[in-house]
Amino acid sequence: MLRVMSPPTAPAPQLALDHAQSWPRRVLMTADAVGGVWPYALDLAHGFARRGIETLLAVMGEPPSPDQKAAAMAIPRLQVEAAAFALEWTAGAAAEIDEAGRWLQALARDYGPDLIHLNGYAHAAQPWPAPVVVAAHSCVRTWWRAVHGEDPPPEWEEYNGRVRSGLNAADLVIAPTRAFLAALVEAHGWLEAKRVVTNGRREPAVAGGKAGKQPVILCAARLWDEAKNVATLDAAAGEVPWPVYVAGRRTRPEGGGVNGFTNVRPLGPLGDAGLRGWFDRAQIFVSPALYEPFGLAVLEAAQSRCALVLADIPTFRELWDGAAVFVPPRDDRALARTLNELADDPDAARWLGGRAAERARQYGVDAMIGGTLEAYSAAATLRGRSSASSGRTIPRPAAAAVEAGP
Repeated sequence: MLRVMSPPTAPAPQLALDHAQSWPRRVLMTADAVGGVWPYALDLAHGFARRGIETLLAVMGEPPSPDQKAAAMAIPRLQVEAAAFALEWTAGAAAEIDEAGRWLQALARDYGPDLIHLNGYAHAAQPWPAPVVVAAHSCVRTWWRAVHGEDPPPEWEEYNGRVRSGLNAADLVIAPTRAFLAALVEAHGWLEAKRVVTNGRREPAVAGGKAGKQPVILCAARLWDEAKNVATLDAAAGEVPWPVYVAGRRTRPEGGGVNGFTNVRPLGPLGDAGLRGWFDRAQIFVSPALYEPFGLAVLEAAQSRCALVLADIPTFRELWDGAAVFVPPRDDRALARTLNELADDPDAARWLGGRAAERARQYGVDAMIGGTLEAYSAAATLRGRSSASSGRTIPRPAAAAVEAGP
């Protein structure tokens, strides 16, 4: 078991914010270290610390890397506990979900949180002593429908049942886009308390980098994930004169991976600083994803003024329409043609990168933090109403009345 604690800090600055009294004092948040949930969780913890909120981050799956541990250590009022339980969405994880749940319950008893923020589903169905917010980042059923056009096979039914139970047990469900929230409801049934809280990322100190853009095309994706559709990009890259680099892991969390590609140039997994360097360098960022509930890498590329070439899927349209070029996700010829057109017209690529950077400002980290804290207040209010109607007494943070909406 890994434990990472940030050093003691001075008292939080007194921020002139009207709703501070409705914020929790302590948040227990789950996470994993293999995807976008990790930077999402750290950005929230950093923002919470500025508002005097403490965070206990309970990390499951493979442990954080040394760079990830260092990033967590730099955040005040953040404590990290890690245990190597299988992630609920990986094959064969069912046997460990209950054991992980007991571990989380023990952490909650020791830590005394005012709010439970679960970046997963299964554990929301447990009896928690505080309001529960489930942040929906992905799920197997919506993934399978987007990638294969059908529901997952029967061996995933236990997982689907746990997802449904967790969604129904949560006081509030949040999702990063309207499109993904709609897909989640279609896959798992109606949710009474739900809302969209768009993801955000801190902007780089120098957008676009000091060295300027180079004739480079970049993709950042888990190479083993069929939904990232790197095979289509690999086919297109053979018709593109610019080098096409792909940053990301080859191996799955539960083991196994992908074979080599013919035309793209894998960079392997990069830390935050390394990836930012490639965003600064690349003139074009491409994502042919078949499924992407949000896409933090796209946002980071936009913040670095990359021209965006994206798959024409609902979430990307919702977020980037008017600030990106869209292509059919499975059409490698259309993708190659679009990449070549931008490579041949540097002025158009620079203009498109500027449009992306302008749109990216709408998805800042402060808006994400504010929206998340509003969701916490709404969850506390809804938990209070539920407790009053049932006659139960459940510890919760004080909160102003906030209506939960779509």
